[in-house]
Amino acid sequence: MTHPNIALLDRIIAAAEAGDATDLANIYAPGAVIWHNHDDKETSVEQNGRLLEGMARWVSDRRYTERRVTAFEGGAVQQHVLRGTRVSTGEEVALHACAVITVVDGQITRLDEYIDSAEAASFAP
Repeated sequence: MTHPNIALLDRIIAAAEAGDATDLANIYAPGAVIWHNHDDKETSVEQNGRLLEGMARWVSDRRYTERRVTAFEGGAVQQHVLRGTRVSTGEEVALHACAVITVVDGQITRLDEYIDSAEAASFAP
């Protein structure tokens, strides 16, 4: 049986791979924030959802590989590689990342994402 905190990460991955942010409102708690190391900014779930859906137009065949996930009391950490095909060039792209989530009452209240900004640039429109 999958740990409930890991199941939340599984749902985020499913949304990202599908390019559909509909489920995010059920995954994240009201007022949840998403922080990125590359710009040291917090974003809202709504902003993150728009990015997730926009990325579907720039990068096709999105898939998360090499996932390593560990749940702990109050959260989980996941390392992964997001892979896909850049729509404009057909180039294969990869983004190594780490996400740390804080979970309260079965919903994510905070997600801290650590990525390589140079790799992230290959995912930009």
